[in-house]
Amino acid sequence: MEHTALELIELGAVFFALGLLGRLAGRIGLSPIPLYLIGGVFFGTGGVIPLSGIEGFTAIAGEVGVVLLLLLLGLEYSASELVTGLKRSWAAGLLDIVLNGAPGAIVALILGWGPVGAFVMAGVTYISSSGIVAKVLSDLGRLGNRETPVVLSILVFEDLVMALYLPILTAVLVGVGLAGGLTAVAVSLAVLAVVLLVALRYGHLVSKVVDSPDREVFLLKVLGLALLVAGFASAMQVSAAVGAFLLGIAISGSTAENATKLLEPLRDLFAAVFFVVFGLNTDPSAIPPVLGWAVVLALVTTLTKVGTGWFAARQVGIGPLGRARAGAALVARGEFSIVIAGLAVTFPGIPPELAALATAYVLLMAVLGPVAARVVEPVARWARTRIPARRQAAAPSAGS
Repeated sequence: MEHTALELIELGAVFFALGLLGRLAGRIGLSPIPLYLIGGVFFGTGGVIPLSGIEGFTAIAGEVGVVLLLLLLGLEYSASELVTGLKRSWAAGLLDIVLNGAPGAIVALILGWGPVGAFVMAGVTYISSSGIVAKVLSDLGRLGNRETPVVLSILVFEDLVMALYLPILTAVLVGVGLAGGLTAVAVSLAVLAVVLLVALRYGHLVSKVVDSPDREVFLLKVLGLALLVAGFASAMQVSAAVGAFLLGIAISGSTAENATKLLEPLRDLFAAVFFVVFGLNTDPSAIPPVLGWAVVLALVTTLTKVGTGWFAARQVGIGPLGRARAGAALVARGEFSIVIAGLAVTFPGIPPELAALATAYVLLMAVLGPVAARVVEPVARWARTRIPARRQAAAPSAGS
């Protein structure tokens, strides 16, 4: 069979399979991310039906998927919202870094992956999935709840941390040393500060540059500018993903809303390819040896995320039930964790088991997060009624 024809057949099979997996995920009320990862493992090296010949397309499509994921994430925030969220949640945000980054780093050190592996795994276990969290809150009708702004503030803080973490991670993986790492931090802070300043004062001008009444022209301008910014950011060792995120922040108002509506289908398509590519590069035989550690991390970081949300909600005077809902909403991990692991495994010196552990961990957390958000309220109500009743029943016997 002609080589081009075989590639088209394989791509068609992958896209059609992704469509079926996405439909299945919608039917069972879960994020499609874990199913896309499983699909990638199924078609990848060591999988049931390994594919070959489409690596060139899937590699660049995966990179575009990351750019679009971060661009649309940036479009959700204005610069003023980022600043307000940072002021509101900085204490809980710092606690979040410690509680949820430490478990991943400790496990990596136990497994002998060294400081670099620990730094990578700390990022994987730290960051919640903004996409899954937002969808769960919407599906459960909690967008108007009193604790929801607290949850969103934590997510904003995490996204800002990622804007600093990813360039540092890139510098560490390249092996530029202490001076290079400090330079990466300085450049990241400077770029972030400049973008926030531009977005606050001149965001309307950036929006005017990309805006257009013609949908085709608008799409080409936004997508082209996003890829340009991502490319230049990558060349400056700032990370393509961060460049796209910062561009999204700079676009505001109706232009941001229109861009979001126009780019969402493209984001979903290329992001699905990105998750499949990560699965393709994960050897399924490497997952069983690290599955136990993935379960341990899932259990520990579920508790630490609940603790983070509880603390953040308590700070603003929200009651116990709202605190529990806030904590459970933050449990899910997804796209950012895979972005971090996907960036790391392309560099020499990073053990292939890290990709397997990240895959297993995200599979567990992408399922556990929505489940935890759904069951936390009835469980909390049950506990609130049962525990006082048991105490009352035990009181006479304790006094006799």
